[in-house]
Amino acid sequence: MAEAERIIGTPQIGDGAEPQAEPDAPKGHRRIVALLVVALLAYLLDLGSKMLVVAKLEHQPPIEIIGDVLRFEAVRNPGAAFGFGEAFTIIFTCIAAGVIVVIVRLARKLYSLPWAIALGLLLGGALGNLTDRIFRSPGVFRGAVVDFIAPTHFAVFNLADSAIVCGGILIVLLSFKGLDPDGTVHKD
Repeated sequence: MAEAERIIGTPQIGDGAEPQAEPDAPKGHRRIVALLVVALLAYLLDLGSKMLVVAKLEHQPPIEIIGDVLRFEAVRNPGAAFGFGEAFTIIFTCIAAGVIVVIVRLARKLYSLPWAIALGLLLGGALGNLTDRIFRSPGVFRGAVVDFIAPTHFAVFNLADSAIVCGGILIVLLSFKGLDPDGTVHKD
């Protein structure tokens, strides 16, 4: 009877087993590293592609990739998607900075690898576009983002935008599955 009342995972009294100490390493450490690796990869791919576009494609005719469906065309965008809000560049800069702050704060409670990947994509994309807003002309916090992926009948975008959208979609899917950033699963 005493065996059934014992809490699973605890040693029996008198069986000679010593309780095992929990490791001191934080459970979420690997998740933060994953977030940072994904963010760095997304950021470097975006930065490298924009440097290449500015050096080789700006002031050149568009390059047809898939017939009339997709082309590469260098565009400087001071606004948001579809060119909206060109007068609000500083607002978009503040929003990107805010997203970065929220992700950094959330990272302290991050125990889920899928969430680390999603937040890493968001962080890398936000840093990529924020870099343009800070360092590109016409000036600090007013810089135009370099866009170059131009599907027909759609907005011209870049790899940072792609990372942000993919990260956002992954967050929605994780939320629908009930997986929280701290690794818990809820059935709501």
